[in-house]
Amino acid sequence: MVMVYNDHCSSFFFDFYPTFALGIGESFPVADEGAGLRPLPPIKGDVDLQIHIAEALVNAEFDLTTFQDKPLDHGCASPLPLLWQHQPDWPGVVVPLAVNVLQFPLPTPTRCWKLGVALKAAIESYPQDLRVVVVGTGGLSHQVHGERTGFNNEAWDREFLDLLEQRPEDLLKLTHADFIRLGGAESVEQIMWLTMRACLGEHARVLHENYYLATTTAMTAVLYEPVPELAQKTTSVTITADQATGVLA
Repeated sequence: MVMVYNDHCSSFFFDFYPTFALGIGESFPVADEGAGLRPLPPIKGDVDLQIHIAEALVNAEFDLTTFQDKPLDHGCASPLPLLWQHQPDWPGVVVPLAVNVLQFPLPTPTRCWKLGVALKAAIESYPQDLRVVVVGTGGLSHQVHGERTGFNNEAWDREFLDLLEQRPEDLLKLTHADFIRLGGAESVEQIMWLTMRACLGEHARVLHENYYLATTTAMTAVLYEPVPELAQKTTSVTITADQATGVLA
């Protein structure tokens, strides 16, 4: 499982916050974010696959940061137990790929899309025949500070989901300010979904979608697959990072 997520200052802080960072290690601890450790086992990794993806992304001219032994926070740990059974252990391995959506300057939507194109090529060039899912995370419309605290925009959320499936190129034309205006300051996390979507190729279809707005963050779980004539060995899931809900198989 390649998890595209953002770190909420659990492992990186503003004195050193990389644009793109990929974890390499056999295991990653789950971060204690102030309320005690989640009842989850350490998250397993696959060093050979992680190194292959890191080398491929650097060769594709992404100036990638790599990290080891750093804990993974709720951006990665919240979706995982909804996607996988985890007792006594996880059934698979994770490639954590962190994207900066906190400290400006942020990568552009187009840059995140190009990252997905390079990620797809990296996965498909791996010599072992693996089953791989790419997960994009990030809350939909939400703002947790300032004058618009509690802001949501369900109409924009649903338009975003439609565009992501059918016309993702339209989303590449938006600026960070557009995402913030339409969905709230923290909804700029949606640029991470574009990395996932690019892994599917030009055409994709939704197999499952569940939208839920009960608290400050609009949450959704969506399962995509490439259309048959363009199907590769990757499929992708998008699920909110902040307060993920739903179970997907």
